Amino acid sequence: MSEPSEWLIYRGAGEPHEGIEQLPPPPPWRDFASRGAPAPDEPDGDGSADRRLGGHRHVAELHRPGAEELEMINAALYLRRPLLVTGTPGAGKSTLAHSVAHELGLGRVLRWPIVSRTTLLDGLYHYDAIARLQDVQIAAHSAAAGTGAGPAADDVGSYIRLGPLGTALLPSDRPRVLLIDELDKSDIDLPNDLLNVLEEGEFGIPELERIADRLPDGEARVLDDDGNKVTVRGGRVQCTAFPFVVLTSNGERDFPAPLMRRCIHLELGRPDHQRLATFVRAHLGDEAARSGDDLIAHFLERSRSELLATDQLLNAIYLTDAAAPTGRDRLADLLIQRLDRPR
Repeated sequence: MSEPSEWLIYRGAGEPHEGIEQLPPPPPWRDFASRGAPAPDEPDGDGSADRRLGGHRHVAELHRPGAEELEMINAALYLRRPLLVTGTPGAGKSTLAHSVAHELGLGRVLRWPIVSRTTLLDGLYHYDAIARLQDVQIAAHSAAAGTGAGPAADDVGSYIRLGPLGTALLPSDRPRVLLIDELDKSDIDLPNDLLNVLEEGEFGIPELERIADRLPDGEARVLDDDGNKVTVRGGRVQCTAFPFVVLTSNGERDFPAPLMRRCIHLELGRPDHQRLATFVRAHLGDEAARSGDDLIAHFLERSRSELLATDQLLNAIYLTDAAAPTGRDRLADLLIQRLDRPR
């Protein structure tokens, strides 16, 4: 059995050394080496979703919903209604969206993370007015000097990029999956602002609507959230297949009744031992799930009276299994600290 000190990279001795070379590979959810190298079958920009979920495709493949969860998911699919999923951190709210996308072959999950400053426009589209103004000024200067053409009205689309919600509402034969993550962190207006867009399944882009009659066939080419060029007609985005929308909440606030009545509400309880073991297996493999079985049981026992997150459990199992074979219980308790009050 290795001594606890042997796994330490920083030793606190004040003497320079090359110990950083012995640092093992990062856990999957913190591997930034994949940035800029998207998977060929499911593009993911900078790899952030894989880091966040530790390879969400593996989690999606292993996810096994309970009977009520299964019924509510299908109700949302049948009724073309958003699915509002509430529960404690780590209950599997975000995984649900990836599981549906994986099983139904609906492509990359469009993720819209919500913070207190998020507005509806952030999810719909971004218009780079500054870049547009700069290019117009350069074009006008070139035209005046006789060295180039003047600014064109039909290039406005080059400065517009659709957000996750805007991309989800593009016309398509099959619905996209949109994850609106942690809606309870938004300001008081966002849930109400979402109502009309989610009800009508369309929105306008004023910058394009104003010049639609000057565009060839009223069409403009813009970028979507996947980085692809797509066509917007008449300055409006109108879905033909309503997306499967998953809104998640940690229960930090109540939502207005108009939003609630437009959603299918699913409350996820605390994960049991089997679900946690599956979660660990998906991220770290079968051996880690077996060796961390006692930590899973201890985590579940503590979670009866303390607010904990499964991210903490993953950190504890990864570190104690890979780096600290001795003193694992003590180190695990240091990593798994309750979130509902400071220690």
